[in-house]
Amino acid sequence: MVLDLKTKKILVTGGAGFLGTHLVRALINRGVDKNDIVVPKAAEHDLRKAEVCRDVMKGIDIVIHLAGTTGDGQFHKEHQAEILFDNLTMGVELMEAARQSGVKKFLVAGSVTEYPAQTPPPLREEQIWSGQVEDLHKAYAVAKLMLLAQGQAYRAQYGMDVIHLLLANMYGPGKEPARGFVITNVIRNILEARRTKATSITLWGTGKPTRDFIFVKDAAEAFILAAERYDKPDPVNIGSGREISIYDLANLIARLMDFKGEIRWDSSKPDGQPRRQLDVSRAEREFGFQAKTPFEVGLRETIEWHEKQINSGS
Repeated sequence: MVLDLKTKKILVTGGAGFLGTHLVRALINRGVDKNDIVVPKAAEHDLRKAEVCRDVMKGIDIVIHLAGTTGDGQFHKEHQAEILFDNLTMGVELMEAARQSGVKKFLVAGSVTEYPAQTPPPLREEQIWSGQVEDLHKAYAVAKLMLLAQGQAYRAQYGMDVIHLLLANMYGPGKEPARGFVITNVIRNILEARRTKATSITLWGTGKPTRDFIFVKDAAEAFILAAERYDKPDPVNIGSGREISIYDLANLIARLMDFKGEIRWDSSKPDGQPRRQLDVSRAEREFGFQAKTPFEVGLRETIEWHEKQINSGS
């Protein structure tokens, strides 16, 4: 049975963030009244506090929990305690407040970093608990895994429909965390080299690891389809099902941006998980999701957005 979102009041935490802005826009395009979409502002609502979570939950039918503390590899290395505390506490308090309020559907933005470091691709959902996560993102991954366990426990004991979506690396137009994701960091490096007339850029690691990338607008569509059509305890991969090495990615972006300079690799910096490619068959089978945006098309749109930000002085 397909859930009619147009009849529901929906709380979107992180709704003003990178994925959240696209998701809110997609919900409105789906026919949801903008007055039925609640987006708590971080400056006014500290979702790490139980009483705040209970307050924002009043009258809510569906929660889509996107808010979190994250960033690039350097941010994860320097802010491990903050990342663990913020992501775990927000999720735990929100889910409990939702249960107390009678919310029936709660979607959690999980992460591909929840998979064990040495899992051979394609990564399948049943492998999620099969080993240790990689060190660089351990604080973030463990917090997300705890929310997966909480959601399954709440479903088993309380009958609450909690859904955990395992997101691949996202990219696309829009403002990311202060230290953004890998594609954005490559673009920003090239834009800075263009501005300073530098003849090279330096990127973290060796360039050997592979990643599965999903366009942010496709990720937003996945959340909507899952909200409408999915009601099971099993986590679901949300990605493209394709992998590309960071080395090849950097060279592709350089070509699209007509950057002729040298790309240098700082091998003293960590690479992170060696390979990431998601098995995306469950999402297609369970709620009809497939990533539709061709990679180069999404990259061009992302590059254009960042170029406009630079030109406008934003």
